[in-house]
Amino acid sequence: MATTSPIAAVDRIDRISPSQRPTGRAIGYQKWTNLLFVHWKIPIGLVQPLIPPELTLDTWDGQAWVGLVPFFMSGVRPWWSPAIPGISSFCETNVRTYVHFRGRDPGVWFLSLEASRSLAVRVARWRWHLPYYRARMSLTRRGDQVAYASRRLWPGMAGSGCQIRAAVGALLGHDSPERALPPGRALPDTLEHFLVERYILYAQVAPGQLLAGRVHHAPYPVREARTTELEDTLLPAAGILPPEPPCHTAFCDGVEVEIFPLKPV
Repeated sequence: MATTSPIAAVDRIDRISPSQRPTGRAIGYQKWTNLLFVHWKIPIGLVQPLIPPELTLDTWDGQAWVGLVPFFMSGVRPWWSPAIPGISSFCETNVRTYVHFRGRDPGVWFLSLEASRSLAVRVARWRWHLPYYRARMSLTRRGDQVAYASRRLWPGMAGSGCQIRAAVGALLGHDSPERALPPGRALPDTLEHFLVERYILYAQVAPGQLLAGRVHHAPYPVREARTTELEDTLLPAAGILPPEPPCHTAFCDGVEVEIFPLKPV
């Protein structure tokens, strides 16, 4: 089940400002549902070579964290177009770690992303400079049981994937009426907030050409969760061999998302 831990006192990174809506007009809209957050603590030395030198690993308890996050995307569209049936909905799974830029703007560095729509993969690789792969994927939810499956098709070597089953629990903090925020809201300075409340993504056009993009949505309504089955080769394909089973799992029913453009860092 999800756990809560205090962040180290030496961490002075502003983690609240990125959750505020950026100025300007969004360039796209999406809905993310049935998100499962599965995380491992990984020694810094194993993850550092996988991120650009301009970025610094964002750590908790002195270690890097790598997440495996499967979910479903729907209503994916640019601001000028309605969603298109058969194109605007698909499964996605990402492998990610956490970074910041010179002590500010804590965000996500994607080690890989899988999607079940070819057009989404091609657009994301071209327009967003992200390492997307086309995969055969499925997601089913029955009550408090959720199952995900993914198998990579292209580009590159096929076959990497994951199969996950999880049991979904109550909203985070449901049994703590005195907590400062409503049930489900990750409290600032907790591990859950560090892992899930991320609104900045980084991408790289070429060595030395770093970009940052913003997303905006209401804070995640986080639920407790536990994995009941986990087989994964996506982390090894991205260069990470977890030294132990995952140490943190959480779930979110969904959020409505605004997408903002990439900008040079």
